Amino acid sequence: MAVIRLTKHNYQKEVLESEQPVLIDFWAPWCGPCRMLGPTVEELDRDLEGKVKIAKINVDEEQELAQAFRVMSIPMLAVMRGGKLISSSVGLQPKAKIMKMLEK
Repeated sequence: MAVIRLTKHNYQKEVLESEQPVLIDFWAPWCGPCRMLGPTVEELDRDLEGKVKIAKINVDEEQELAQAFRVMSIPMLAVMRGGKLISSSVGLQPKAKIMKMLEK
C-alpha cells in the first residue's frame, strides 16, 4: 500500500474512521530532517502493510490540520487509534522508536 497523502478532504475517512491505527508524518519539502525520515516512513509502510495505515501531511499545504495537532516543529509523528491521538514525537526518530510508539 502506498503512503496516504492526507488533506482536510480525506482526513475524516482515512484517520477518524479508520479501523487500523494510523501513523501520521507531518513534514514539509524544505525540511532536511523530514526528507531523512521519508525512507523510514516508506519502509514502515511496506513492513506494516495491512496492520497500520501510514500517512503524510504537508504542513505547508494543510495548515488547518497542522494547527489542529498543534504542530510547532517538524518532522512530527502522531499515532491515531480509534480517532484519538495515542502518542506523538518531534524530530528525526529511529525506526525502533516509531515501532514502540505504534505498540501503545
